[in-house]
Amino acid sequence: MAEIIDGKKVSDEIRAEIKLKVAELKEKYNSVPGLAVVIAGNDPASEVYVKMKEKGCDETGINSFKYVLPDNVSKDELLSLIDKLNSDSKVNGILVQLPLPKHIKEDDIIGAIIPEKDVDGFHPINTGKMVADQECFLPCTPNGIQELINRYVKNLKGKHLVVVGRSNIVGKPVANMMLQKNKRADCIVTVCHTSAPDISVYTKQADILVVAAGRANTVTGNMVKDGVVVIDVGVNRINNPHDSTKTKVTGDVDFESVAKKASAITPVPGGVGPMTIAMLLSNTLKAFELQNM
Repeated sequence: MAEIIDGKKVSDEIRAEIKLKVAELKEKYNSVPGLAVVIAGNDPASEVYVKMKEKGCDETGINSFKYVLPDNVSKDELLSLIDKLNSDSKVNGILVQLPLPKHIKEDDIIGAIIPEKDVDGFHPINTGKMVADQECFLPCTPNGIQELINRYVKNLKGKHLVVVGRSNIVGKPVANMMLQKNKRADCIVTVCHTSAPDISVYTKQADILVVAAGRANTVTGNMVKDGVVVIDVGVNRINNPHDSTKTKVTGDVDFESVAKKASAITPVPGGVGPMTIAMLLSNTLKAFELQNM
């Protein structure tokens, strides 16, 4: 069986480091990083994620500011709040929880956050810098994926990394980050997606496989080669096969069949998920340091 890539353990280690650094900042400057989280509407999943981010701030000593807006909030009202947060010196990072209400274009809001406070790493300027391999805020989930890969895979140079999925949130950023010519990447990268007649043609070639397809059990054991390292980004709620009255959370990978062939694999939950929050906290600390030191 494959080694389990323990995202919870790695996340806890990163949080402990952040907590220590924040305590040092408080002692030296009598100030700590501040993260503003904006949520519009009443999407249950978004509310859960926001609570997790608040908990992460509390645990590491980062100030957390939450702004809850109604589902019918106007674009102008939301932009006005973003403008206020952009100029607030106590707020070092701004995160607008997605998805937004359907009448508001996400790009308009993301683009209104100044790049220096874009701790989600979605602003076009940060995206451009990421592609050019320049210093910037990296998007949290891809950043967490890269961190896990680096901790569990030695000597990435020339490894064939295959990404299943091409979203702006995971697929494209991961591909761009992992092909850069630096010690944390330097992979040969292939991106495959739903337009491929048979994605197994590509997944079978992977030394490292990142699956962010958004569909349960997209990749099964017969679609990977022996020794592959698998990063499962998916979070899907499906019917529990052992109890029809309950549901279970599963990834985009059929864990049981793939784990028999993989050398290492992330579980769901407990793999990539905890890393996303850890990277958000890390970006917020970085934002504070860039703005104040």
